[in-house]
Amino acid sequence: MALHLIKLCVGADSIDDLRDWVSRKAMTAIAAGLEPHSYHTTRMVPKRTEELLDGGSLYWVIKGQVQARQRLTGIETFTDGEGIGRCNLILGPEVIETAYQPRRAFQGWRYLQPNEAPRDLSALGAGTAEMPLELRRELAELGLL
Repeated sequence: MALHLIKLCVGADSIDDLRDWVSRKAMTAIAAGLEPHSYHTTRMVPKRTEELLDGGSLYWVIKGQVQARQRLTGIETFTDGEGIGRCNLILGPEVIETAYQPRRAFQGWRYLQPNEAPRDLSALGAGTAEMPLELRRELAELGLL
């Protein structure tokens, strides 16, 4: 069964900001002759790699709400120029909107069990994605979406 990660999307005020960042990273990869992808560098290396790469995603918290996810396609460890061990979480190029789920701020990343992960917005029924952002947020806070 797939395991997921959850992380604050620092510096992004919206899903559009995240999509712009992902697009820039994908274009850089394409320019280097690589498959389009983005990555997120972190210091801590997940120990449960096999579970994460078995269909797992990185869920992004934007403005206190889980709002999107990207599929995890790889995990690469390396040592930076200062001799510090790091990890690149290799992410698929698609940013998938999810149902809103409130989350308090935390540092680093956390494991996210499949039963705790918000559903994809597309799975919530026709018309949900077309709802105004504020309406979706209010409905999610009331537990109705």
